[in-house]
Amino acid sequence: MHRVRGRPTGGTHVTAVDEIRGTAHGTAPVPLSVLDLVTVGAGRTASDALRTSVELAKLTEARGYHRYWVAEHHSMPGVASSSPAVILAHLAAYTERIRLGSGGVMLPNHAPLVIAEQFGTLEAMAPGRIDLGLGRAPGTDGATAAALRRTDRLNEGADDFPQQLAELTRFLDDDFPDGHPYRRIHAVPGPVQASSPGGVQSPHRPPVWLLGSSGFSARLAGMLGLPFAFAHHFSAQNTVPALDLYRESFRPSEVLDAPYALIGVAALAADDEKEARRQVLAAALNMVRLRTGRPGLVPTPEEAEAYDFSPMEQEFVESWNANVVHGTADEVRAGLDDLQKRTGADELMLTANAHGGDVRVRSYELIADAYGLPTPA
Repeated sequence: MHRVRGRPTGGTHVTAVDEIRGTAHGTAPVPLSVLDLVTVGAGRTASDALRTSVELAKLTEARGYHRYWVAEHHSMPGVASSSPAVILAHLAAYTERIRLGSGGVMLPNHAPLVIAEQFGTLEAMAPGRIDLGLGRAPGTDGATAAALRRTDRLNEGADDFPQQLAELTRFLDDDFPDGHPYRRIHAVPGPVQASSPGGVQSPHRPPVWLLGSSGFSARLAGMLGLPFAFAHHFSAQNTVPALDLYRESFRPSEVLDAPYALIGVAALAADDEKEARRQVLAAALNMVRLRTGRPGLVPTPEEAEAYDFSPMEQEFVESWNANVVHGTADEVRAGLDDLQKRTGADELMLTANAHGGDVRVRSYELIADAYGLPTPA
């Protein structure tokens, strides 16, 4: 049951499913993709982090990674991805084939019409390459969420998520029914341009993904027949239950005739195991500070090695790093293979958190080599 999105031009029909499912390359069990948190290390600037994102997008495109997502975060000094649409527009100028998307945009933080306009603009910039991943969490602390939403009634936004999603989808498809108060409102760029005199519209429409770290979005994605992305990298204990719930709840739709789920995975490969451990310790210290209300820049490995972890912090670090696939390239490959078998994920989206951009770039390169992904001509 594949619905053609938008109005085809020139006899070219593009179905939504063509823009969802990827192709595995080399010996990878499933397609491999990238989640970029645009991390900013101590002694580095946001400009440095964004330059790394460009380098990383170009590298992973050349090596056969399927998609490249950025995630909305706010009020976190070590994460420079507060504006996914802006970053994606920047990356679109440096890439040609890799899919670009949000992993995700936090829908309750924004008016659905604004998101439809932003991603319609991105689709016009990079036709057939844009994904719209949506989450219902704020992507920040409660005070910042209140500032974003201009209200302290935060639960209302989360509770209204299905209604907000339906409204956003209507704007993307330009199909509010007659009599609806938004019937004469159009997201531009978008399908309305094809119905204007002399109008021609792209056949593409950004596929909507639901993101989650618990069962709510898993069930909703299944009921709506949408692709689902689960945040295994920070909610590993819920991964298998959520994916099971998604598959059990799945109803074939005009978008997908069978479930399709990717999982976000924290993965970092280095040239030797010791260096990988040093890098993930620094990333773990950054998480300790974030979880205890002290968000900052990603510390250096040297700072992490010198840090005096309390027993409670040490316990958190060990628990956190147990779910980070790290080590040499071969060790990371084995860990990813095992994780894919255990979860049945249709795609693995790798996020490499480290102090230095060069370390992150090297990690994706090593993983590509380990799986024999394509090499640039």
